[in-house]
Amino acid sequence: MKVRPSVAIVENEKVLLMRYRYGDTDVFNLPGGNVDPGETLTDTLIRELQEELGIQIAVAEMLVAGEVILPQQKTDVLHCVFKATIIDGTPILNPKETSSLEVVWQPIASLKNLAMYPNVAEDLQIILEGNKVVQYLGRIDQEWY
Repeated sequence: MKVRPSVAIVENEKVLLMRYRYGDTDVFNLPGGNVDPGETLTDTLIRELQEELGIQIAVAEMLVAGEVILPQQKTDVLHCVFKATIIDGTPILNPKETSSLEVVWQPIASLKNLAMYPNVAEDLQIILEGNKVVQYLGRIDQEWY
């Protein structure tokens, strides 16, 4: 099983997301990436957000974790979502490092209406609104895009 860390960066009641297009569907991801050998999850996040968005971040506590297990994938993935803040820079896509189409600041209150990978939008919205504590979700019900 592969481990993929990502971050929820919140500013002005909005969460930083990256928009992708799969077929006719816009799919939103939290910024993050794949762990290189010898890296910790927080080291991965710091490196990936610098590479993909040109920002420096401070990583805080983990908010949610869960597995995506799809027969179409060659590897199951454990997703770990951390809270983070931007300490330097403005998020701008680096097309050499990501296939994302744009950076989007999405209102927390509308997360549950988005197609997300991993599909943690509803749980993340509840956590960020302060109505739920950090949680292990187990298997994440994920649509294949």
